[in-house]
Amino acid sequence: MISNTLMIKSLAHLCLLSRDLQKTLDFYTGILGLRKKFDFERQGGLFGFYLEVGPGQFIEVFHSPEDRSGAKGGITHFCLEVEEIEAVRSALLAAGVPVTEKKLGADHSWQAWCKDPDGVDIEFHQYTPQSLQLTGGTCLVDW
Repeated sequence: MISNTLMIKSLAHLCLLSRDLQKTLDFYTGILGLRKKFDFERQGGLFGFYLEVGPGQFIEVFHSPEDRSGAKGGITHFCLEVEEIEAVRSALLAAGVPVTEKKLGADHSWQAWCKDPDGVDIEFHQYTPQSLQLTGGTCLVDW
């Protein structure tokens, strides 16, 4: 057991690799509405950037021209909590981004899915009063 002095406070960031930084920036800022916090520069050029998801929560993006798609270490997607899932779906569809229909997950949260320009799966969650993320309990799945 790790001592309480080393307790994890929150998820600080996750890192994505992008074949086209501008397309990725346009998607996350222009379509999803995230704010670019700062840039990474290397050898006089843009190498990546930090996007703010919420207070103290970030997505770090680095340029990688090679195709490095595929899950590593079991990571298959990331999830963003949203206030109104239908509004998110409408904005994605209006921007030409394919997105699934919303459905109620086994955790009692609304969910919908899309892919970013590099094929990263993004899940959107809208919590309900019964969402296990808020109430705790056991999530019974049939998949």
